[in-house]
Amino acid sequence: MTTLQSAVRRRRAVAAAGAVSAGLLVLAACDKPTPMATITVGSDSVSSEATCGGEDEAIKAADLNKCLQDKGIDEITVDPDETVRFGVDPDVADKGWTILMNGQPLTDSSTKTYRTIPGSVFFNAQYGAQGDSTLVSIKEGEKDTTALWSFRLKKDA
Repeated sequence: MTTLQSAVRRRRAVAAAGAVSAGLLVLAACDKPTPMATITVGSDSVSSEATCGGEDEAIKAADLNKCLQDKGIDEITVDPDETVRFGVDPDVADKGWTILMNGQPLTDSSTKTYRTIPGSVFFNAQYGAQGDSTLVSIKEGEKDTTALWSFRLKKDA
């Protein structure tokens, strides 16, 4: 082996070790991700980390109201004849969770990881729907809200 080949191998080994070290440093600096919530309609689904909270501390009422007005949230199209499926991580289910529609409770608190609701509910004025778009949130916590996931459901024409 020539000196040039040996030098190239040494540089590659040092570069690889540096990349691994940098990756571990970045991972060590990251916060633990919040649990996920998922909405599925037919074969389409959308998942998100908590829009607000997620650190096991109660969210203040003023912050909660701001969070419920969040504009930069994920959307999913819903055919009113389809079933809308809600899923949460087991950590969320253990604390209890409620589905909110336009900020108002749509369901009682549950400790299951999965729930289903007919799509027509989200566009029915009887349940507080207005127009062809509905803000749906998942609220973690039975008494105090510790996390909130929000999604926009758009009516399929």
